[in-house]
Order: sequence, then structure tokens, then C-alpha cells
Amino acid sequence: MSKNTTQIRAAVAREKGGPFSIETLTLDAPRRDEVLVRVVATGLCHTDMVARDQSYPVPHPIVLGHEGAGIVESVGADVLKVAPGDSVVLTFLTCGRCKPCRLGRMAHCEKTFPLCFGGARLDGSTATLDGQGEKVHDHFFGQSSFATYALANERNVVKVSSDVPLERLGPLGCGIQTGAGAVMNALNVRPGTSFASFGAGAVGYSAIMAARAVGATTIVAIDIVPSRLEMAKELGATHAINSKQTNPVEAIRDITGGGVDYSLETSGNPSVLHQAIEALGSLGTCGIVGAEPLGTEVSFDVNTLMIQGKGIRGILEGESVPDIFIPQLIELNAQGRFPFEKLMKFYSLDQINQAAQDSEKGVTIKPVIRLLAA
Repeated sequence: MSKNTTQIRAAVAREKGGPFSIETLTLDAPRRDEVLVRVVATGLCHTDMVARDQSYPVPHPIVLGHEGAGIVESVGADVLKVAPGDSVVLTFLTCGRCKPCRLGRMAHCEKTFPLCFGGARLDGSTATLDGQGEKVHDHFFGQSSFATYALANERNVVKVSSDVPLERLGPLGCGIQTGAGAVMNALNVRPGTSFASFGAGAVGYSAIMAARAVGATTIVAIDIVPSRLEMAKELGATHAINSKQTNPVEAIRDITGGGVDYSLETSGNPSVLHQAIEALGSLGTCGIVGAEPLGTEVSFDVNTLMIQGKGIRGILEGESVPDIFIPQLIELNAQGRFPFEKLMKFYSLDQINQAAQDSEKGVTIKPVIRLLAA
């Protein structure tokens, strides 16, 4: 092994829908704008399974993982933001140059797809080889953190306090900031208003906790799993609807006297999105964060949308500025107002396929893969 490479253990997706294989790989040293991170733990997200199953055209073989947290091992010559020894959360990568990035709306970066799903840097290069010297795709969301070490960019590392347990922080980089940011940043849910989360998973729960934190007074959770609805009430939902048993649109109209001010579709199910739009009251807004297959279309009543002044918002990564928003979520958690740790169950890297299975079955809300002791 060259002094310019690091030997890592990683979970590799090699075939569509297939299991992750645990392999020993070599990872190049960071370039001038890159950061090598010793990964302590990383969340496993629905988007990782979407990429594994190639619902998005992500190249294989690839190291996935995009909710990493760890310790900076080394940095490139041009990196000023962090230094070796710093605790960091890894988040989505952006170009920093396009119009959305320059407007502070980097979640909608024009290079999002190639940077996060291209399996390589923008110039097409990769940094990872397998035991036979063959290329393994990487840079998933600019990190590929299903590994003991990850190569990130200065733009997608967020420095955090070393006093906070790192193994809990990785999911803030995507799933948790997506749900919370949808409420706090994109929809801008106001005190005294009504909010409905269609789907009670990690993103939906994060949205519910955020809605409570900002002062929404009617918070409705919709799901088909009774245990998840019970937990939603523990986390802040004032009402819970089992959509297998009850028409959620009618129930929401009864609860609110006409419809909610804000709804969020987190499930990635087109029929559920239709319900989330229908459940809005006058001047209400529906946010969309559920990852659906490319080309998915949904119908809605145009006249109802116009007459009642309803809005529909596509939302990525909670429209957050991660360097600002992630520390805010950590502080809310420290104050007991955003208990995201209640969503997590921990697995070792060797248990990643069990973690994925548990997530898909709904047994585990937010699997977190431990890589190293902090």
C-alpha cells in the first residue's frame, strides 16, 4: 500500500438489488480541496437503497453511504474550514458556483445529480480500488461513508463540537435535516398553524419534532403501522391517522375544520402525494421530499389548486445551509426539544444487510452503522 493511499473496509454494492459485500479497498489521499475522514458511524437512508436498487441510474460497483460522521484524519493543501482532529458531520455536496448555490439555496444545486449520484468526482475520476485493482465508484453524495474512511470535499463537511457523541450525528447530514428543514426552512411552518406528515419514518418523525419545536398546534401523523403512529404522538403529533383504516383527507378536514396549513409527503408514493395535496386547506402548501422513481407523475385538480390558492413545493435536503442548520439541530437536541436519538438503532458494518432489511420492513426507523469507536 502506497503512503498516498489508505486501506479501508467498506460495504460495496455490486449488483442491482443485491446485498452489500464487505471488502477491503484502497482509498487515495485527499486532493487539494478534499478531506479524509475516519468514519465513526453513518446512517443508512432510503436513498442508499434507491441507489443500491438502481431506481436512480447510479453506477455499480459503488460504495454508498451519505450520512457519515467522524474525525478529520488529513486535509488537502487548500482546505481551511477544518483541520486534523476536528469532529465533523458529512452532508450533501454542491458545486458552490451555480445560481442556486450563489443564492444560498445550495440544496437545489444545478450539479446535484452528478455530484451526489454520479459515482465519481465531476471530472469523472474516482479514488477507490478493490483487491484486484479494479475501480470501485465512490463520492456518493461527495462522501461514500459506508466505510471506515471517507473522502469528502471541504464544502460538504460540517464542523461540530467534540463534546457531542459523533455516532448519533451522521443522520443529521441527510434524513433528519430533510424532515426538519422542510418544516423550518422550506415550508416555514409558523406558530399556531396546522401541519400533517404523510409517512412516519425518520424524515416524517423529524418533521413532526420540528413542527412541535416551532410551535405548530395541530400536528397530524399519517401512516399504516400502529406502532409508528404511537411513537409519532410521543414525538409531538397531536393526532395520528391509520390510512389503512381511515380516509386521511376526510379525517384531516374534520380535525382542522377544512384542511391543514402545511403537509409533507415523505413516503415516495404517488397516491399518498395526491392525498397530501387534497388535505390542504385554503392557502395551504404541500412539500414533497419522498424519493420516487424518475419520471413519476401525479395528477391533481388544477381548479382546486387555483381557487384555494394551494401551493406545491419540491424540497431537497430541507433546503438547509448545513454549516448553519446542523449545529442548530444539535443545540435543539441538547435542550431536549428535538430528540432525534429516539429514532436510532445501531448495527456494525458486518450487519449492514440486516440493517437494510430491518429498515425496509419497518422494524428499524433509522439504522446507524458503527464503523469505529469515537
